[in-house]
Amino acid sequence: MTTNIRAVALTVLDKCTAAGQYSNIALDTALKRNPLSPADRGLLTSLVYGTLEHLLTLDHFISALSSRGIDEIDGQTRNLLRMGLYQLAFLDRIPDHAAVNETVDLAPKRTRGFVNAILRAFLRADKKIALPDRDRDPIAYLSVRYSFAPAICEKFLSTFGFDRTERLLEAFCQPPTVTLRVNTLKTTRETLLRELTAQGFAAEATLESPHGILLRGNAPVPSLPGFSDGLFFVQDEASQLCTEALDARAGMNVIDVCACPGSKSFGIAASMENSGRLLSCDLHQNKLSLVRSGAERLSISIIETVARDAREPNHDWIGAYDRVLCDVPCSGFGVFAKKPELRYKNPDESAGLPEIQSAILRNASTFLRAGGLLVYSTCTLLPEENQENIARFLQTSPDFSLLTERTLTPDVDGTDGFYFAVLQKR
Repeated sequence: MTTNIRAVALTVLDKCTAAGQYSNIALDTALKRNPLSPADRGLLTSLVYGTLEHLLTLDHFISALSSRGIDEIDGQTRNLLRMGLYQLAFLDRIPDHAAVNETVDLAPKRTRGFVNAILRAFLRADKKIALPDRDRDPIAYLSVRYSFAPAICEKFLSTFGFDRTERLLEAFCQPPTVTLRVNTLKTTRETLLRELTAQGFAAEATLESPHGILLRGNAPVPSLPGFSDGLFFVQDEASQLCTEALDARAGMNVIDVCACPGSKSFGIAASMENSGRLLSCDLHQNKLSLVRSGAERLSISIIETVARDAREPNHDWIGAYDRVLCDVPCSGFGVFAKKPELRYKNPDESAGLPEIQSAILRNASTFLRAGGLLVYSTCTLLPEENQENIARFLQTSPDFSLLTERTLTPDVDGTDGFYFAVLQKR
């Protein structure tokens, strides 16, 4: 029996928009339950992520084409229209008639005529729906054009100005690239690159990270050659550079105070040549199983895991570590391309994060020995979670100095939005 990909996609979209499930979890569940060909897996992934990524743009289209208000349309019909319009507006490889017919066929009889009318009205309009005026209402324009919550557009405008904000939002709309970090305990980047390209995968070396590989296409990571042998793990290049900046070496005593899901700990262990001691901590005990299972696959033996609040003092750890990684919980306003739900988050919900981040940093700094290095990092671009936190810390911590700090962005560096600062204890 052939699986109806659009029906599965609609179910996933309903779970995300109505039940509030995270898209990656809902999609992963659907992929496991439905044995699909690589092409069908790619289509399902595109339909789900693409529709969610363009949600506000698609709702703008519906509002312009429908006599009903967007809130008057039931949730499933709205998702069906969104998915149909997404195919017509953004997926060139799907013929218009197929997109319309397949979408209409999924609609129940009571709404089939309405769905058909909206989709065909979009085609009659030559797929061109006027956007809000860029000059008169820049927030509305950016919100509809790039499908970001107005509050995020306003926040970015006040921080970066219009031109830079538009470049950033446009970059966040590009399909994310899977980046691998080679497990140098087992192989080299050159060897793994040869293996991947020999098997037909579009792979290339990262520009800055000495151990990274960029992978084009939608191949599931567990199906890649070398995955089961632990030859690599997934880690964005910006995160790899952060790990490199920690300068962890063989034989050192290192702590990662907010470790899950574990990629930074794995990179640190590789830099340490699996020699020394690496303590990986997280607030949630259940998440630490990801670190342990990942370490086992990668044949990393120096990682120990501990569940604890990173703000909680530990007198036994004071001055005990050569290196401290402080990858704090953040708003995530640098990884929109990989987490489409964050596009619709209100920045006010993250207003309390700088205080939490500062508390973690202050506590983690006590674990560092004299002369050691501490790296503070986030996957957000908001200064109050990045540079401003570091500036406040340095004002009250005269025994620390800032060696370097860096902000990476998708429009300039082609990576996630990411910040890290390297501090040294005198």
